[in-house]
Amino acid sequence: MDEALRTVLEDCLAVRPDEEVLVVTDPERLAIGRALSEAARVMGAESVLMEMSERDTNGEEPPPSVAAAMLVCDVLIAPTTKSLSHTEARRAACAQGARAATMPQITEDMLVRTMAADYAQVRRLSGAVAAALTAGNQVDITSTQGTDITLGIEGRTALSDDGDITAAGGFGNLPAGEGFVAPVEGTTSGRIVFDGTIWPIGRLDQPLTVDIEGGYITGMSGPSADEFQAILEPHGREAFAVAELGIGTNDAARLTGNVLEDEKILGTIHVAFGDNHTFGGTVRVSSHQDGIVLEPNVDIDGRTILRDGRLTV
Repeated sequence: MDEALRTVLEDCLAVRPDEEVLVVTDPERLAIGRALSEAARVMGAESVLMEMSERDTNGEEPPPSVAAAMLVCDVLIAPTTKSLSHTEARRAACAQGARAATMPQITEDMLVRTMAADYAQVRRLSGAVAAALTAGNQVDITSTQGTDITLGIEGRTALSDDGDITAAGGFGNLPAGEGFVAPVEGTTSGRIVFDGTIWPIGRLDQPLTVDIEGGYITGMSGPSADEFQAILEPHGREAFAVAELGIGTNDAARLTGNVLEDEKILGTIHVAFGDNHTFGGTVRVSSHQDGIVLEPNVDIDGRTILRDGRLTV
C-alpha cells in the first residue's frame, strides 16, 4: 500500500513539500482518503481532507464548499464512490492550475494492483491510441457478441489518460490506462453489446444490448436493461447521448465489476453515455455512465488498431 501511495503522489502527481493537497472523499472511501492525505502530509505538503456525502450519480457536482476548496488547491485527489471526473467543479479547478486525479470506486486491492503497472508502457500505448483517434474521422467497432457500431470523430481531439498528471492543470483517472475521445454528437449509430461491466450496475452475468441511432440510445435489451434505463431516465434525454469512446491500455487491470479498473483493461473498449463537455463534447448533464466491451475489433478509417482485443498500435 505504501508503494502504491508513493506512485500516486510522487510519480503521477509530483507533489512537492510546499504545495496544498486537497483530498475529497465520502464515507465509503474515507479510509483511502485518509491514507492519501496522511501520505501527502508525511511528504511535507499542506494536506486537507474533506469528506462529503456520497453523490447520487457520476458527474453530479460536489457541494459548494468543496467546489470552492477545489479552486484554491495545488493538487486535487478525489477517491470517491461516484465520479467527480466530468463535473464543472473539477474542470474549474484544473483551469485554475490544479493537478487533479479522480479515483471513483477505488479499493485498496485495486490501488495496490493497478498502480504496480508498467506506466512507461501505459503512457506509450495510451499516447498511440489517442493519436490514432485524433487523426481519425470514423471508428467502426464489431465483436463476436454482436457489437456493430459506427462513431464519427472528425475534428475531435482525443486524450491520453496515462498517469502523467505532473503539468499545471493536468487531469486524469488513477489507476490510468486509456486513450479516449468524445464522438461528434449525432454521428453514432448501430448496436453495442456490453459483455463486461456497466456502471453502476457492475459486472454483467449476461450481456446488455444497446441500440443507438443519431447519437442516442433508442432501445435496450437483456436482464439489466430495465435497471440501466431507470438509472438514466431521471436525468432526461441527454443522459442517453453517446458521450465517450475509450480504449484500455493497462495490462495490470483485471475484470472486477468496478468500471474504474475495468475500462482500463488492455484491449477492451468502453462507451459512455451522458456528459462529455469537460473533454471536448457539447453534452451537459449530471450523468456519465460507462459500459465495457471485451475483445472487440476496432478500425479507424479502415486501419485496424484492435483485433479480438489485441492492440496493434
